[in-house]
Amino acid sequence: MSAIQRPRIVDGVEIPQAPLWLLAIITFCGTFAMHIFVPALPIAAADLGVGAAAMQTTISIYILGLAVGQLIYGPLADRFGRRKVLMFGIVIYTCSGLAAALAPDAQALITARLFQALGGCSGLVLGRAMVRDTSTTDDAVKRLALMNMMVMLGPGLAPLLGGLLANSLGWRSIFFALCALGIANFLLAWRLLPETGKPRPKNGPSLLNDYSKLLRSKVFLLLTLGGGCATTSAYAFIASAPFIFVHDLQRPASEVGPYLAMLVCGVWGGSFTASRLITRVSVRKLMIVANAVSVLATFVLLGATLLGQLSVPLVIGTLFVFSWGSGTASPSALSEAISVNPNVIGSASGLYGFGQMSIGAICTTLAGMGSNPALGVSIVMATAGVIAQLSFRYAGRVRTAG
Repeated sequence: MSAIQRPRIVDGVEIPQAPLWLLAIITFCGTFAMHIFVPALPIAAADLGVGAAAMQTTISIYILGLAVGQLIYGPLADRFGRRKVLMFGIVIYTCSGLAAALAPDAQALITARLFQALGGCSGLVLGRAMVRDTSTTDDAVKRLALMNMMVMLGPGLAPLLGGLLANSLGWRSIFFALCALGIANFLLAWRLLPETGKPRPKNGPSLLNDYSKLLRSKVFLLLTLGGGCATTSAYAFIASAPFIFVHDLQRPASEVGPYLAMLVCGVWGGSFTASRLITRVSVRKLMIVANAVSVLATFVLLGATLLGQLSVPLVIGTLFVFSWGSGTASPSALSEAISVNPNVIGSASGLYGFGQMSIGAICTTLAGMGSNPALGVSIVMATAGVIAQLSFRYAGRVRTAG
């Protein structure tokens, strides 16, 4: 057996090691395909003869596919094994990329994007599950943090690459590139990824029973609520950023992208922090303290908004601190949540991911309801941070009492 697949001993059981770099590549493909097409929306709209609303639907339908698809892959992976289900998802992702590149109209493109998301989210679910399969709890936090650092390169690079491809080769070149990426992932997974899970017999518990077990777990529900509120509440700011920077702070639209990149840098730094501190600090303490830092940052932003003292440095600074805390807390919350029941790690990963995306969508919707984007974002993120803090603390008490 090669060094790449050297076995690890987890809870007394020998399990083959999955290459972390490959899991990171497969994982970030799901969200990478969402971000890379954003710069090409106006070009695609003009080429297909439709308005902006139709092209924006290709993004919203993609988010929907990412959320719903995660509910499907988790139980399937617990039943049939990680590797087979993951490779099936990669095939869907690859074929849908080709279909999107050849789409004759907007409706066909929207449909292809839905299936591309349904295929791409397999990596989001099973990448995390395969890390947990081959790690102890503390080691899982460290490996998830390292993987998150690699995955976060996707949102930072995707818009730049998408704009370059769309302007030089046309918007369809983006999907040909994603199709090629899918083919590469399939070949790498086929050659290098071992099976890390233990497929259950056909007469085992039903797929619905897996979710029933998780939904009856107070600890899992609290960690999922806290993890979503601590991380994807940032979607509210991302969606409102153009209005805050351009309309409120009078900055040119060309500066919005670099400002948002600071959030990615913050999450990256937080993930690095988590990977370094997990050997010295307990998982529970790490996520509670990190989230507390994020909450403090959101209240500073809220106070500045109420006092009319918003500025670019203050907004960027507070959101950078928030994302740093979020990036530090995220691997801990995820590892704790999917470790609640070792027999349904795949299902837990899928349900956790669905919860994250749903909370992100709710926060984005709530932040956009008012006439003051900065105030709406500040209130939503501060409230979400407090909910996360309470959820993490109560989850710890429930686990201790149990």
